[in-house]
Amino acid sequence: MAYEYNGKTIETDANGYLVNVEDWDEGLAEVIAQENAITLDEKAWDIINYLRDEYFNNNQNQPNDRTIIKAMSKQWGTKVGQRDLYKYFPKGPSKQAAKVAGLPETKRKGGY
Repeated sequence: MAYEYNGKTIETDANGYLVNVEDWDEGLAEVIAQENAITLDEKAWDIINYLRDEYFNNNQNQPNDRTIIKAMSKQWGTKVGQRDLYKYFPKGPSKQAAKVAGLPETKRKGGY
């Protein structure tokens, strides 16, 4: 599988995760989201940016859903539940959002 973006072919693994994290930019995130029937609004971008920050600035950490819930509750200033995150990434926030964020596929479970 691959994404066509800006006249280039962006390589992915068999599950649609980028082979090279350096290929990612916000325009490519929109393409990946569209391929996965996801609409990116401000809160979806908050999740994506949080995951990218954790990965690049915290020893390639890829938070699970529970950690994302805590971080978004703090960032949004309101109690966030798992259902809130699944509105933005219905196939699992930690995995599907990571795909849109251009991060490698995590091999652990995505939940608690």
